[in-house]
Amino acid sequence: MPLQNRVDPFGAIHAVPERGLFTGNRGIIHDPETKTLLRKRSALQAWIICVCEFRNVRREPMGRNRPGGKAGWTELFFLDEVTALAAGHRPCFYCRRERASDFVRRFGGAFGIAEPRAPMLDKRLHRERLAAGGQPPAVKPEALAALPDGAMVADGNAAYALRGGQALRWSFAGYGAPTAFGDLAGRPLRLLTPATTISVLRQGYVPAWHPSAEA
Repeated sequence: MPLQNRVDPFGAIHAVPERGLFTGNRGIIHDPETKTLLRKRSALQAWIICVCEFRNVRREPMGRNRPGGKAGWTELFFLDEVTALAAGHRPCFYCRRERASDFVRRFGGAFGIAEPRAPMLDKRLHRERLAAGGQPPAVKPEALAALPDGAMVADGNAAYALRGGQALRWSFAGYGAPTAFGDLAGRPLRLLTPATTISVLRQGYVPAWHPSAEA
């Protein structure tokens, strides 16, 4: 049985077979004895995106990965970086330092912060994350063209990633065929990607996409 540690663009955590390209965490939110989630869905404000392989370190997902047999951070998995950003995560400074530094630098440029720091970013994101109680704003279909590539929107329970002037239907297995923005007219769309992250994308940050987005 798959563990409940796969994250969708809404920030919800599911048990599905597909793992995805990236891992990450929100702190320790699992019971290592049963390998099930606790009631809380985060233990800190820093929600990060990590690579699945780093320095040949092997971890037991949702196991006891700290000295003394204690539970380590809960391994979460994402289809790609676009998905993780929509869920409210940001790059990790430990295993993705160059990308994390670039993300925080562009965050500073977007908001006129001379010396941006990750905790500043995390505090803003935590207010905006849907899974942490944030309220995703409505967005009109005619406004989609003004959003940057890598932004994600929702039509009810369906999520779409914006890329090259089209909307790609999201699933745990990958992206579906592109949909023209005009085909979403009249639908009650919501912007899933946090506003702060949208500003970083506007500054030129390019997230990693699942190969299915290239099809």
